[in-house]
Amino acid sequence: MTAPTTTRTPAGPERREIALFSPDRCRTSVKWVRRYLAGAPATLVYLFTLLVTWWTLQGTDPGLTHHLIVSASTNLHNMRTDPVQVLVTSAFWTDTTGFPWLMMTGFLIFMVAAERRLGTRRWIATFAVGHVGATVVTVIGIAYALDHNMLALNIAHASDVGASYGFYAVAAAFALHFTGRRRLICASVLIGYLILCAGYGQTFTDYGHLAAVAIGFATYPLAPLVARRWAHSRSAQPAPAAQPAPAAA
Repeated sequence: MTAPTTTRTPAGPERREIALFSPDRCRTSVKWVRRYLAGAPATLVYLFTLLVTWWTLQGTDPGLTHHLIVSASTNLHNMRTDPVQVLVTSAFWTDTTGFPWLMMTGFLIFMVAAERRLGTRRWIATFAVGHVGATVVTVIGIAYALDHNMLALNIAHASDVGASYGFYAVAAAFALHFTGRRRLICASVLIGYLILCAGYGQTFTDYGHLAAVAIGFATYPLAPLVARRWAHSRSAQPAPAAQPAPAAA
């Protein structure tokens, strides 16, 4: 009497590949990504706005595109005539010609993680202070260089838009959020990378990135103090008086 034969499913690479791409695993991964991105609403909204303005420029005439970018730039001429408007609008335009894959990758990886660690309000405040502060420092440096004939006069009308100043300010604050050796490594890599870029490019934007990192480093220890003072001022406000209950009929 012969023993019954049983067929075994091979436990080789084919079985592991099927388990790796199983529907349950894919659904779990999608849910995790959605929860992860949901923790950074400001980053996603801002990135969506940048993509909309980039897409708008792709369908316009090159001459009109150049006019829009220059009119929104935080160059010396615009900062002297209408500083508030260009400080706001310049952060929502990008002059990238091709699809901004690098910008999308940086925001989805680094800025999402930074907002989740720092908090949405702190992320927005650091980004805004870095964008405005680095722009002002850069413009002051350009004005000084022009007064001393160190730069060409056309630099006063150059285009300077984008999210890079705020990006690097948030990246600096995010690097200081770590502790011990990881903080030192992250901060050193960030500073070293921007110093190399400044030494190679030697543009005012490269030096503006270094100013943004310095601002991000400076604002990181101040944020908890501001938050505590804001919370204390709110708790010190008198509570609203209770309204009397209406008399019964």
